[in-house]
Amino acid sequence: MGEKPDKSSAPWVWGLLLPYIALLWLPFYNAKEPAIGGFPFFYWYQFAWVPLTSLLIYLVYRKVK
Repeated sequence: MGEKPDKSSAPWVWGLLLPYIALLWLPFYNAKEPAIGGFPFFYWYQFAWVPLTSLLIYLVYRKVK
């Protein structure tokens, strides 16, 4: 039916935990400064992870595929 997953790709899959860990650690980004474009750090840090997570998922997909 399906192919067996390649064991050499396992470290790449673990990289998908980075956004989860980075956004779970609320005391790290619960601050107003530095602000970018009027957005406090609390907001733009979280917004920054949206494209970063997409890029990370794409990279892991390309590596594991």
